[in-house]
Amino acid sequence: MAATLLDGIRIANEIKNEVAEEAGRLSETGLRPGLAAVLVGSNPASEIYVRSKVQTCQALGLYSEKITPPEFSTTAELLELVHDLNARDEIDGILVQLPLPPQVDSKKVLLAVLPEKDVDGFHPMNVGFLSTQRPGLVPCTPAGIMEMLRRSNIPLQGADAVVVGRSDIVGKPMAMLLTNANATVTICHSKTRDLPGVCHRADILVAAMGRTGFVTRAFVKPGATVIDVGMNKITTREEFDKYFKGNEKREQAFAKNGYTLIGDVHPEVAEVAGALTPVPGGVGPLTIAMLMANTLKAAKLRRGARFQSPAMAERG
Repeated sequence: MAATLLDGIRIANEIKNEVAEEAGRLSETGLRPGLAAVLVGSNPASEIYVRSKVQTCQALGLYSEKITPPEFSTTAELLELVHDLNARDEIDGILVQLPLPPQVDSKKVLLAVLPEKDVDGFHPMNVGFLSTQRPGLVPCTPAGIMEMLRRSNIPLQGADAVVVGRSDIVGKPMAMLLTNANATVTICHSKTRDLPGVCHRADILVAAMGRTGFVTRAFVKPGATVIDVGMNKITTREEFDKYFKGNEKREQAFAKNGYTLIGDVHPEVAEVAGALTPVPGGVGPLTIAMLMANTLKAAKLRRGARFQSPAMAERG
C-alpha cells in the first residue's frame, strides 16, 4: 500500500489564509505588518525567490519593500542599510537573501539584523529562545514542517524522531522543535554509525542532508512518517532512469523541461512509509507561508500585541 502524500500546497494555503485574515484585522487598527527583502546584485535564482516573497506579501495584505543594493556593495554599506531598516518602525521583518557577494561578510550582516526583526530565525538570540522555549522567531522550514505534522494529525508526543542533517537552518532547529513537542529525538550526520539502522527506528524521519535519493526503503520502518526536505535537480537520462524509470507523468515533465526534481528520499520509500512529503509540493511551499506567519508574528511581538492566530499560537 502506497504512503499517504502530505500536501504541502494545501497546508501552505491554509496558513496563508490565516495570515491574511489576521493581517486584515490588524490593518483595521492601523497596524500593517511589513517585510523588507534585501537582494544584493542580480543572482537569477535569488531574484525569483525574492519576487515570490514580495508578491505573497502583497497577496496577503502585508506591506513589502524590495531593496536592491548593487553587486559591488561592501560589508559596511550593507551594515548601514540593515541599521536603517532596524530603525524603521513600519518594517517588522528583515530578510537578507543569501548568498551575498563574496566580498561581503555574510555572518556579520545577518547578525546585525535585530532579533525581533529576524524573520528567518537565524539570529543566535532566536536560537536561544527556541532552545529555552521562549517566544521568538523560528526558522521557516522547520516551523513549516511542524505545522504540516500537526495539521496532518501525526502523533508527536513520545514518538521516536530521527533528523538526518545538522544544519543551523533546518536540522538543529528541527530537532529542537520536535524535542519541545515531547518527541524523543536523534540527530544523525555523515559520521553516524549504522545510519540505516538508526533511521529504521524512527516513527518520524526527517531527511535534510542534501543528497539525491539517499534515504532508501532500508532506512524506513514500515508505516513511518517521512519528511523530505531535499530539493535536487535531475538532468541526465541515467539519473532519471535510476529513480523514475516507468513513471509516465515524470517522463513527460522530464521530456518537456529537461529536468525533474527529487528530494533526499528515494521514490521507493513510498512503498514502505505510512506518510510521505512529495518533491515538489511537500515542504517547499511551507517555507514562504511561514515567512509570512513570522512577519505577522514579529509585528505583534514587536508592537506589543499578542500573537493570537488560533492555529499557530503557542507554536513559535
